[in-house]
Amino acid sequence: MSNRYPPSISPEQLVRAYTLGIFPMADSRKDEKIIFIDPEYRALIPIYKFKASKSLIRLAKKRPFEITMNKAFADVIRSCATINRTETWINDEIENLFIALNKLKYAHSIECWQNNQLIGGIYGVALGGVFFAESMFSCISNGSKIALINLVARLWKSGFKILDVQFLNDHLMQFGAYEIKKTKFKQDLNKAIGLKTEFYCLPSTDDDFFNCLSTFLQARMETS
Repeated sequence: MSNRYPPSISPEQLVRAYTLGIFPMADSRKDEKIIFIDPEYRALIPIYKFKASKSLIRLAKKRPFEITMNKAFADVIRSCATINRTETWINDEIENLFIALNKLKYAHSIECWQNNQLIGGIYGVALGGVFFAESMFSCISNGSKIALINLVARLWKSGFKILDVQFLNDHLMQFGAYEIKKTKFKQDLNKAIGLKTEFYCLPSTDDDFFNCLSTFLQARMETS
């Protein structure tokens, strides 16, 4: 199900949409209109049972990239719209709205850097105990995967309950992504969104991210 809205939706209206379990997309990069999507099934990545390959874990432990948070949000969303893509659902309206949400501390990005160059990242919206992951990109191999696993570790450490990734695909299934019905998603959303969870509750230097990731991987190993 989808409904068309005129341009110039306010950041506050966009936040409200997320609390209702709907999210924005555009038909193309050049399309000026936004479609709000309310799919019958929702894809989630399990935070506590996140699946990571042995090769990804080995790579993450080597600290191949410097990890930052909200250092280059605008660059991340622009890269998600343009890097290695022939088309995208991120138009200018969505890009500008999310930059505004970042300034209001609702939207966040995790960035991967190599030799002071942004080479991967992921961004989304944090509300209560829910993180709505919107998109990720990578300029080199594993850039987006390292960003994702660091995001998951931070969500785990901060007490988040839901990591929404909207639509299921083969790429996300490798991390344990699965689908639930819309009614179940919205029931869980209503509970989790009221939690007093804070995305900024943890420090965010590169060392902090690595320590958080190490703790997460150790806990994951102990419960597997």
